[in-house]
Amino acid sequence: MLVWLQFAAVSAVIVFAGSKLSKYGDVIAEKTGMGRTWVGVILMASVTSLPELITGASSVALFDLPNIAIGDVMGSCMFNILIIALLDVLSGPTPISAKAHQGQVLAAGFGVLLLGAAGISIAAGAKMPALGWVGAYSLFFLIVYGVAMRTVFLFEKKRIAEFVHERAEAARYDGVSLKTACAHYAGNALLVVAAAAYLPHLGDQIAEATGLGRTFVGSIFIALTTSLPELVVSIAALRLDATDMIFGNLLGSNLFNMAILALDDVLYFKGPLLTDAAPGHIVTANAAMAMTGIAIVGLTYRVSKKHFFFAWDSIAIVAVYVFAVAAVYVMR
Repeated sequence: MLVWLQFAAVSAVIVFAGSKLSKYGDVIAEKTGMGRTWVGVILMASVTSLPELITGASSVALFDLPNIAIGDVMGSCMFNILIIALLDVLSGPTPISAKAHQGQVLAAGFGVLLLGAAGISIAAGAKMPALGWVGAYSLFFLIVYGVAMRTVFLFEKKRIAEFVHERAEAARYDGVSLKTACAHYAGNALLVVAAAAYLPHLGDQIAEATGLGRTFVGSIFIALTTSLPELVVSIAALRLDATDMIFGNLLGSNLFNMAILALDDVLYFKGPLLTDAAPGHIVTANAAMAMTGIAIVGLTYRVSKKHFFFAWDSIAIVAVYVFAVAAVYVMR
């Protein structure tokens, strides 16, 4: 009971701090003129992914729990795409994918590339080349992440130049200065980091107490908790009608998660991290890739109607997530 109470308390802190990030992220987007997509992909995604960063680093460096770290990253990538489907219920009569700019496909496409590379690396195991104790795939992850950020930035810069009214319509925070927004943003980010640092220890205790195994606990419980900032920020952004910030945050978080996996690899001195990955992580990597693929189809095809509160792409995303959770549970 105590471990579950601690888990709930840590989750509550992450929800509280995460709820503040979307407002101040929107303020920063307005004051700097960077645009909601770019702020979502870089600023929001990096901060809302801090739990994954801290959880992964402490899992491998302090607690020697590689499968908690890997499960957290892969499970978070799945859950981030699931959030898109969940928000579809709250988006009104128009599917949420039809409200986002089609340029979001850029970040999604890079996400598919990185998830596919991760799945191949896990399947290949020790046969993958290494640079010292670090897998060569980690260098690939970091290079692709850098290319993705530059590509999205150049695309968004061009789009803002073509649609300058986007900047004007966001002028709603005249009473909040950029300095104040940055200070509040940084303070809430620190709260998220502090709460996330304790998650690996709790995850190991839950895995031991329930017998569910570290792969399942990391992929489901820990991933869900470390993705709470993305969920809370996305719900708040939906209320602000900032759909592009939602997609930028969620798809950007998945890109950042893969960069986190590379950092975890560097901190895991026993050898390439993915060499010690359990087979269940192949399921979650492929599921996250399939869910992102469905999101790309939804962003491109842009259906205009929903059925039973969900668009067809959201229903498909939920179905893949449920199937993956069941498969990981069986394989635990």
